[in-house]
Formats: sequence, structure tokens, C-alpha cells
Amino acid sequence: MSFKSYTEELKLRAVQLYLEGSTSYQAVAEKLGIRSCTQLKTWVRKYRDGEAFDTRKGSGGPMRGCSRTMFSSIEEERDYLKAQVDYLKKRYPNLLKETALVDSKTTKSLRN
Repeated sequence: MSFKSYTEELKLRAVQLYLEGSTSYQAVAEKLGIRSCTQLKTWVRKYRDGEAFDTRKGSGGPMRGCSRTMFSSIEEERDYLKAQVDYLKKRYPNLLKETALVDSKTTKSLRN
């Protein structure tokens, strides 16, 4: 099922139809082509609480907060990546040892 957006007018109309009291969430959703009556319940709650319909949670995307570093040369990028590796080795010194231990146990179990 893909994401579907609804206009503010449709949301308001759906909420008003429900609040008139003559129909259920499911009936209003079916009448207006809203995929989920749960979505309608959310709009009704926001309307009653005085909130805007279009309040999205989160920052907008998984990479939204990460800044992209642009490099002027391959060497500059290489040096940057090497510095990151060195930092992570210092930050998590046991990680390489744990990985080697797991690898050796896996190798031994496969040989047997």
C-alpha cells in the first residue's frame, strides 16, 4: 500500500461529517475514499484538540540531520575516511577483537 496524501479540505469535510453524528468512522472513510478509518480518527482528535492536521513527526528523512561533506580531491576524501576509521578504532577498541573471536569460532564450527 502506497502513501496517499489528502487535502486540508477533504480532511475538514471528513471530520465535519463524522462530528455531525449520523455516521461512523468507517462509513465516512468509505464515502470519501479514505483508506483507513484510523486516519480519520487521528484527524478528529487533532481537530478537537485544536491542532493542525498536517503535523508530521520526525525530521523529514533519515539523512536530514547529517551534513554532506564535499571533497575537492580523492586524497582529501581518503584522509577524511582514514581519520574516521582511526577515531572508531579508538572509540571501540574491543570491536575488532570480538569480531576476530566470532570469526574463529565460526571457522572451527564449520570445520567440525
